[in-house]
Amino acid sequence: MPIGSWGQISTWVAETDDKGKPTKHKSQARFRDHDGRLRPVSAYGKTRTAAERALLKKLQDRANTSRSGELTAMHKINHLLDLWEKRFEALIVDGKRSPTSLDTYRRVLKNHIRPAVGELRIGEATTPRIDTVLTKIKTTAGASTAKTSRAVISGAMKLAVRYGAITVNPVREADTIEAPTKNPPRALTGDEVRLLRTSLANDERAVEADLPDLTAFMLGTGVRIGEALAVLWHQVDLEAGTVQITHTIARIKTEGLIRKATKSNAGERLLHLPDWTVAMLRTRHATGIHLDEPIFADTRRGYRDPSNTRRALRTALSPIGSTARHDLGTSLKLLRRQTGMTRKQVADHLTWPQTRIELIETGRIKVDLQMITTLVAAYGVQLEHHHPLLAQLHDATQPAESDKLAWIRSHALRKTVATTLDQAGHTARQIADQLGQAKVSLTQDVYMGRQAANPAAAQALEDAFDPISADNTVSRQP
Repeated sequence: MPIGSWGQISTWVAETDDKGKPTKHKSQARFRDHDGRLRPVSAYGKTRTAAERALLKKLQDRANTSRSGELTAMHKINHLLDLWEKRFEALIVDGKRSPTSLDTYRRVLKNHIRPAVGELRIGEATTPRIDTVLTKIKTTAGASTAKTSRAVISGAMKLAVRYGAITVNPVREADTIEAPTKNPPRALTGDEVRLLRTSLANDERAVEADLPDLTAFMLGTGVRIGEALAVLWHQVDLEAGTVQITHTIARIKTEGLIRKATKSNAGERLLHLPDWTVAMLRTRHATGIHLDEPIFADTRRGYRDPSNTRRALRTALSPIGSTARHDLGTSLKLLRRQTGMTRKQVADHLTWPQTRIELIETGRIKVDLQMITTLVAAYGVQLEHHHPLLAQLHDATQPAESDKLAWIRSHALRKTVATTLDQAGHTARQIADQLGQAKVSLTQDVYMGRQAANPAAAQALEDAFDPISADNTVSRQP
């Protein structure tokens, strides 16, 4: 018998009452265990049928347990994905993978991979079929989600190869996923940094969210926003002007906010602080602190959620552009309320992010004709026939000073630090160490803004290929 299978089931009366009527039946079969040995497995029931059903359930459970270390081409991919998840969980326990990565993978598994291939047999997962699935995911969810899906399916199929279910990973030959070229790294200029800090300092909501000092700390260190929120006061040495970066804050679906180790060993680092950053920290320190509390705590002196902090920063960097935008947003809010729709209902109807509706209604986003036409159509209004709204839209589309900040996200601060150090002559390795990145190539490709020109290159070419200098050299030859 193959491992995990059983022989013929036998059933007999195990007990009777005083009148000889059967009250208990026993079913038994021989089961071939994972070590190859045959063992008897028994189950009991009041009736013959009940005993056999109990035994069958017991045998099936035992078979699934014995198969945890093996796979066949007939197993469903859902079973393979379960094994892959368990293996990833073990790697997290060993500190080799991040729990936030597993959260990301589980979302992709639930929303895309399992619905598409979960009920297929492992042997049915051919390269053409996987290629079709990935293409569909790219079309419906985008290239980034498709790349993540490809990585998960490939990892699972690699596991199937190691377990002997298949001989070749079918994802290996699937078409690569090409994504649109990303915008080149963009760093803030000196004027933009000054405008940013002034805007945050003058925004009551930004001050309430403690964004001015947090932004200053990130500009003075180049740390990730989660790393900044994880720094405790005892990790700061104001006399030496240093800070230890050892952890980051992350939200895990089943655990909530946790303070976990940095992404890699390179993430653990000692950074020297600029004097203006030290001065800011001294000011905060003077208000009274506890050494075991985070520098940038929430209202309960606990850890802040990085996602909520990013959202607050996006809102602060999209200030009310002008009175005209504010007036237009008020009119649009009134139209929405007249229809009885909530922001979420409008967003779902238009397949927009809900935050876009909020930013429009508060005057914190640059609007255009197409955007507002689409929005008011959801309210049953034809924009070309609503002349007061058209007039407000005309005024609201005029440029505003705040538009210069709308593109900035928290990662732009890291790029600004990297580019500033690059311009100051620091090596790529030194900049990678400051940012906590193990791979210098990532720092160069993603975080360091390209230089507009290299004056030294022009001088070198001048000296090497100047035709006048070459003629003089020739004429001086005997």
